[in-house]
Amino acid sequence: MFVLELTYTAPLDRIDAVLPEHVEWLKEHYEAGTFLASGRKVPRDGGVIIAVAPDRAAVEEIARTDPFSRAGLVEYTVTEFLATTTAPALDAYRQQLPA
Repeated sequence: MFVLELTYTAPLDRIDAVLPEHVEWLKEHYEAGTFLASGRKVPRDGGVIIAVAPDRAAVEEIARTDPFSRAGLVEYTVTEFLATTTAPALDAYRQQLPA
């Protein structure tokens, strides 16, 4: 599982101009089962996405396809973690520690 943290590197007016494309990109990844949750940071200086992917390379490639990334408006930080404890709604994503 991965936490993708977006940090805006451009003014909000430029972010808002690309926001509709970004939202469509999010929808595609929700439909594919890659994204589990997402939203704006408070204060609004970026966002956070919780994602599942086969490996770090795959999730980094997904981040590069974000319209915000393609337009040079954000920087991504990707953190991988093992979700060994989850809410019941996320049981399917629970992971085991390596032996």
